[in-house]
Amino acid sequence: MVRTLLAPPLSSSVDAGSPQFVENRDDMLEQLAEIDALLDHAEAGGGPERMDRLRQRGKMPIRERIANTIDPDSPFLEISPLAGYDSDYTIGGGMVIGIGVIAGVECVILGNDPSVLGGALTPYAAKKWQRALEMSRDNRMPYVSFVESAGADLRVETDGGGRRAETTHFAESGRFFYEMIELSKMRIPTVCVVFGSSTAGGAYQPGMSDYTIMVKEQSKMFLAGPPLVKMATGEESDDETLGGAQLHAEVSGSGDYFAEDEMDAIRLCREVVSHLNWRKPAPQPRFDIEEPVLDPEELLGLVSRDLRQPVDIRDVVGRVVDGSRFEEFKPRWGPSIVCGFASIHGYPVGILGNNGVLYPDSSQKAAHFIQLANQIDVPLWFIQNITGFMVGRDFEADGIIKKGSQMINAVSNSEVPHLTVTIGSSYGAGTYGMSGRAFNNRFTFLWPTAKIAVMGPKQIAGVMSQVRRGQAARKGEAFDEEEDARIVAAVEATQEAGSLALRATGAISDDGIIDPRDTRNVLGMCLSYVGNRAIEGAVGYGVFRL
Repeated sequence: MVRTLLAPPLSSSVDAGSPQFVENRDDMLEQLAEIDALLDHAEAGGGPERMDRLRQRGKMPIRERIANTIDPDSPFLEISPLAGYDSDYTIGGGMVIGIGVIAGVECVILGNDPSVLGGALTPYAAKKWQRALEMSRDNRMPYVSFVESAGADLRVETDGGGRRAETTHFAESGRFFYEMIELSKMRIPTVCVVFGSSTAGGAYQPGMSDYTIMVKEQSKMFLAGPPLVKMATGEESDDETLGGAQLHAEVSGSGDYFAEDEMDAIRLCREVVSHLNWRKPAPQPRFDIEEPVLDPEELLGLVSRDLRQPVDIRDVVGRVVDGSRFEEFKPRWGPSIVCGFASIHGYPVGILGNNGVLYPDSSQKAAHFIQLANQIDVPLWFIQNITGFMVGRDFEADGIIKKGSQMINAVSNSEVPHLTVTIGSSYGAGTYGMSGRAFNNRFTFLWPTAKIAVMGPKQIAGVMSQVRRGQAARKGEAFDEEEDARIVAAVEATQEAGSLALRATGAISDDGIIDPRDTRNVLGMCLSYVGNRAIEGAVGYGVFRL
């Protein structure tokens, strides 16, 4: 039964005409314009020449394949579209992943971009592939892959110098295939459409899928292509006779469905998903869906570019949740963290947002609230704008380590879905307490204003300066103030650049940067996705140091 949340709407004192608000909004729009340009670049894949070559071969670019597969007028939430930003690789990493609705079923979709290095598996594509498998497993959503890949990126980089440090080895590889098999074992369907070449390790993607669809005179699937077969065995062959769609559909039996062309393969993919008898165990929206009373457009002007301006997190909440209704928990205690209950697109959600640094009382408040959400099986939305836990003699005496650990314990042991949005700073252990990416979030997004680092740039540069000053004193050497000032400025600039949202999202440390105005819809979609798995709170916790 759909019902109304009885909490009253939040009020707001935001002045959308103030000079600071206008400056914040203009800065945000400038950053969004830069991100839009980068998204256009990612969509262009390997560039116009390679896209034209695809079309001349009767092939669609990967995003067109996806657009034709998902239900008409349904959304596709692309994940990590700017992977590889500020690297030597094409933005996007040569792969597209995301979540879309196919035949009424929410599915994780992965597709190689054949216009980028022939769809080869770059380091960024590998990380995105891992994320796609993770989303499918953690949220119990069918996994649909569009394969057209030259295999691993075998290019070798040399710097002309000595041996580089290596922290990975081929002996560790193969986890992708293990996890694909695990999906099937967990009764999560896996569907593969082979749109082009699928060679070597790439051949195991269709080989290990529950359903495989191949395209006439286009799909190729073999462990070794004709050149390698020639070298290994002396056997002469061509792509089609060695591993074409007809061979696998009629002779080897490795192809389950034979498509006449790409659109026919997409039709077959939709048919397969339609017969999966997929059911969502979590209930559908339980509350009335009301547009926020407070204007979501005003989200553009709440956060300053340099993050020096304080933000009342209630002003964010009130412009995202249904009817701007918010039932605040412990509003008079631990005020540097705001906790409470609301709904988004009808889905119930518990909310934790920062209104300052985490003190001992606010840490305990958060731990208590997280336990309550787990008791009633309600997902949690963490809104990060946090410089960390409070430091100092008085706070150490008050047990900040102990009480901060209680909060991190509650976050770590929580079993309800966590959705995290970083709107401003996310520094140090504050990132952990507010459910950073490493704490099994189902989804993590950033606003363009987000900054993530071990601590603020000024603090990092200042700490290093103090270390240099101490070293000089111990050695009895004169301290060069001018040189130290130069180093401090350089370190601060480097750390500032490294903390920016674009740098983080380029490294795939989140699921993408979103327009603040889209926060409500993105969270609504994610709350729907997590409902493909039963939402159940934790039945136990690790030891709390009380």
